[in-house]
Amino acid sequence: MSTISPETALIYTMVVVSASDNEMTDSELTRMTGLVGYLPALRGYNLERLRQDTETCVALLDTEEGLDAVFGLIEEALESRYYDLMYALACEVAASDGTLTQEELRLLEMFRHFFNIDRLTAAAIERGVAARQKSFS
Repeated sequence: MSTISPETALIYTMVVVSASDNEMTDSELTRMTGLVGYLPALRGYNLERLRQDTETCVALLDTEEGLDAVFGLIEEALESRYYDLMYALACEVAASDGTLTQEELRLLEMFRHFFNIDRLTAAAIERGVAARQKSFS
């Protein structure tokens, strides 16, 4: 049995991306909350747990093993058929404030490699996220 639920693994994914540049912006937190309320995969997740799971993930990231430990928990909790969803959530949060930092780009690359997300799948997800970020202003 996994130490975290699949839903919590998706929350950790979003938190890792948001915290990657050492600043969790309002737009990132708003996007995370919106995704939790919208996505079928997170339908069973209690939104009241978001703050606790966010704080737990940040505390894990601050440990010696940090990112490796969080990636391990995510890998343990998610079946590989959900890796595309996980990567899509990572991309959504990274793009939510309108700019991608070098830290976010590097982290997305780490997600692709660690979870063996093929380049074509990653490109399709990234393109879909970019299309959703467009505005007329």
